[in-house]
Amino acid sequence: MRLLQALIAILLLAGCASKPPSNAENLCEIFDEKRGWYKDARKSSRRWGTDISVMMSMMYQESSFKARAKPPRKKYLGFIPGPRPASAYGYAQATNETWDAYKRSTGRGGADRNDFDDAIDFIGWYNDQSQRRNNIAKSDAYHLYLAYHEGQGGFARRSFKNKQWLKDVATRVSKRSGTYRAQLDRCEAKFNRGFFRRLFS
Repeated sequence: MRLLQALIAILLLAGCASKPPSNAENLCEIFDEKRGWYKDARKSSRRWGTDISVMMSMMYQESSFKARAKPPRKKYLGFIPGPRPASAYGYAQATNETWDAYKRSTGRGGADRNDFDDAIDFIGWYNDQSQRRNNIAKSDAYHLYLAYHEGQGGFARRSFKNKQWLKDVATRVSKRSGTYRAQLDRCEAKFNRGFFRRLFS
């Protein structure tokens, strides 16, 4: 009975951990609620050079911080469920092929798309690829998102040129990253103090 109770408690905790933050519009509140997310985002930012606010804005757009997010299925006749349009999955909505490339490139063979730590590192890695392959500044949230959505080859071919809807989305990502940065400027010192206290405790 005790073992069963312990297993139920673990499952409940796991469910709570994977729930999206209560207020995804405020980065300070996100990091207050999701203990450990700031440390993970900070690690990815230092490793790959993209600001936390940019990566978090991209993740918000892709999954609304849902750990097991998937693209909606196509529907036949308006109600019969069909296949999903892509293999995108998890916080970063990475496809199977791109996720495999990330794991090979970084040596993170055990990385999971529904793990925030791995997903935020993936976004940082992908933005690093965008800078290397398409010369996009790592502070340029607008073009980083276009490359993220269209792929490096698609971005190079300017496949987004006639997709006004996508450019509108990239504009929202860019604006949100600015909002996130302004919010983080007001609270980041608190999270850094917590980080160092844990580091030397």
